[in-house]
Amino acid sequence: MCGILALIQANASDTSVATELHESLYFLQHRGQDACGIATCASGGKIYQCKGNGLASKVFRDDGSRVADLPGYMGIGHLRYPTAGTSANAEAQPFYVNSPYGICFGVNGNLINATDLRHFLDFEAHRHINTESDSELMLNIFANELNETGKARVNDKDIVGAIRRMYNRCVGGWACTAMLAGYGLIGFRDSYGIRPLIMGSRPSETGEGIDYMMASESVALKQLGFGDFVDILPGQAVIIRKGTAPVCYQIQDQKRYAPDIFEFCYFARPDSIIDGISVNQSRENMGYRLASKIMRTMTPEEVKDIDVIIPIPETSNTSAPCVAARLKRKYYQGFVKNRYVFRTFIMPGQKARQKGVKRKLNAMDEKFAGKNVLLIDDSVVRGTTSREIVGMAREAGAKKVYFASCAPPITHAHIYGIDLASPNELIAHEHGHDRAIEEIARHIGADRVIFQDLDDLKAACSEAEVSPSAPPKERDFEVGVFCGKYVTPVDDEYFKHLEEVRGETRKMKVLEKAREAVANGFADKEELEIATNGVKGLEGGDAVLPRGQVYEDLIDAQVDDGNHSRRKVSRDDGKLPKDRMDISLHNFGDFHGP
Repeated sequence: MCGILALIQANASDTSVATELHESLYFLQHRGQDACGIATCASGGKIYQCKGNGLASKVFRDDGSRVADLPGYMGIGHLRYPTAGTSANAEAQPFYVNSPYGICFGVNGNLINATDLRHFLDFEAHRHINTESDSELMLNIFANELNETGKARVNDKDIVGAIRRMYNRCVGGWACTAMLAGYGLIGFRDSYGIRPLIMGSRPSETGEGIDYMMASESVALKQLGFGDFVDILPGQAVIIRKGTAPVCYQIQDQKRYAPDIFEFCYFARPDSIIDGISVNQSRENMGYRLASKIMRTMTPEEVKDIDVIIPIPETSNTSAPCVAARLKRKYYQGFVKNRYVFRTFIMPGQKARQKGVKRKLNAMDEKFAGKNVLLIDDSVVRGTTSREIVGMAREAGAKKVYFASCAPPITHAHIYGIDLASPNELIAHEHGHDRAIEEIARHIGADRVIFQDLDDLKAACSEAEVSPSAPPKERDFEVGVFCGKYVTPVDDEYFKHLEEVRGETRKMKVLEKAREAVANGFADKEELEIATNGVKGLEGGDAVLPRGQVYEDLIDAQVDDGNHSRRKVSRDDGKLPKDRMDISLHNFGDFHGP
């Protein structure tokens, strides 16, 4: 789940678009903390770019000084949330290809037929793919289709045709902002509407013409003074040429209108509106409906026995007061969050996640001591965080600890851009079957665990509509993580491929973290061992091959034996570079000099 942005100013002589894109990165920083970048286009069609690993404050420096080297009147921005592949600078977005016409892409989503696309690009399109990123695949598919026009200059019709042919090849869920050098901006969304994309407008500062902006969430538009929000609909593309109004095209028939419900449970900011649904109101509704579930599950005496309801920051801060109000129990803020520690479910090792929880939260003893507490969280993934938090509540003196989740049990992989965990790592899914709620409670150390019902979760979101973008009967939600029923067709082989990719990604991340710890002088014994020799296995199924051991590369070799057959190649882990830079443009964001 990434954050994407695009902005075009009415006055083509303006050169300040990067300043506003840079500011908007901070409003969407929650959507991606792994890497970020901006690409702009100035007069003459020249593209400038800065991107790299880390938060926006790191890539563009705390004072934003790197923005000064990004002139232009239009540009796109991206915040990367890692799914598959490595975390090298080379995979930071936007991606760029010079042929044809100079194209930049920023993608939020995931492709589930990546293997087939790689084969097509290799053996038929003859386009080289340099990273493990799905986004680079999509960019090259589009570039290849646009190149089929054979023209020196293209028009909207050519672009729409290329997008349509790209849609026919790509399977998955995505929202994308793109920039064609000297031409304009493009935004488009998959035909199921899984990933969000919103457009807004405002008068130009000069008073002549209109500026237009697209973003993953409305908050980024609103904070920069944009209004008149319009959701890009499923299967729809919008083209905004310099000096003209946006033109929308229906690329594919709308197959369903199914936004990812995890946006509302967890990912999006509460002050955003996505697909006409208020994120804040949806979470309040989740709280009220969860309270009803609690009253159906617990006896009146047990409910009365609850002394205080405490949210687990930060997403559940909206839902927990509503639970307390419905149950007529006291509500306290019992945990203080350290905002400078990041999400724990994407940390590479189980021990690292456990350490991360206590770094992230601190329990205030006076809110827990001698009380029966009900903890409210947005969801439960591996259970690592939940177990640590329950333990913290007991250490702070709680007599009983009940635990309630605003989301149903997560039993399946997320395949559209959030790398939550492998199915076997999910606490609600063990050894191929769904785990009993009582087992989950024992595992995390709670006296009782209560989950939201899926129908209630869907209703909570549907009832939070504030600006209809489609008739209610047409909207559904992508809920595959809770039931295994995904909105797009998914081949079983894809799940095997996903596990392979996750395994290789996990190995690389553990190794990178260990090397970083050694380089900075704070490595523990285990990290030193991994950085020096590698290890055969890590707790929780995480595995890292010994340094120097050969393992199969996930990317098919570009070898043609005369029959267009493919084979896998091997590479030596000990010879892998520490990092890779983007070769498409001179990218000063890759460098860490003064």
